[in-house]
Amino acid sequence: MDDGECDDSFDTELANIEFPPDVPKIPKISPAKPAQSKVADPTPEVVAAAKQTPANPHCILVNPKQRGNPILKSIHNAPIEFREIVPDYIVGRTTCILYLSLKYHNLNPDYICQRLKNLGKQFELRVLLVQVDMPEPYDALKNLTRVSLLADLTLMLAWNAEEAGKIIETYKLFEKRPPDLIMERVDSNPHQKLVSALTNIKPVNKTDAVTLLQNFGSLEKIINSTEDRLSLCTGLGPRKAKKLHKTLQEPFMASK
Repeated sequence: MDDGECDDSFDTELANIEFPPDVPKIPKISPAKPAQSKVADPTPEVVAAAKQTPANPHCILVNPKQRGNPILKSIHNAPIEFREIVPDYIVGRTTCILYLSLKYHNLNPDYICQRLKNLGKQFELRVLLVQVDMPEPYDALKNLTRVSLLADLTLMLAWNAEEAGKIIETYKLFEKRPPDLIMERVDSNPHQKLVSALTNIKPVNKTDAVTLLQNFGSLEKIINSTEDRLSLCTGLGPRKAKKLHKTLQEPFMASK
């Protein structure tokens, strides 16, 4: 695919992103029956309101055009409901997903531009879910990365239909989960805190930190140790020992 051609097309599309009267009937009056008044037909607004019942907040809302997409077979832990929506999937009050096959994008590079134009500025979190289904995806993915940056999209990649379905399902299941659920947990154990502190010194890893504490017994003894003694620890070696010793001997406060 020609990257330049697709980029120019996207820039153009992105720049544009911001529809005989009836003859009145005379009611027949029967002397045997009382006259019946004709009930007025409901207005189009009333009909539309009746059809548009509130969506189930626990459901993944799916665009009817996604019927038959194999990724729906991989969604088992969240119910789905087909709705006339602009994106392909709505997985939260402020979150939507646009699905794109990389093979289809290669044949129709302007398709995603039109979808983004229709979507406009709706939704706070807009996910572009791309299924990588072609052998040489690098140029196309490079182009879609640029599209995502320009259009404020979160780019997610799936290598098969099952993986794509699980990504959609996970977004819905985590809709109301607190952010600290995926944040790094700080261990309150003093030993683990020391291990974590030592591993912040590159290239010391967790195994090296545990070995140092087992050999020296405390952080104070590690700090007061010589470079040669540090290098004698199993797995540490001269290079790591030199870096560790140099870091531990530096002042903790920057000199003015």
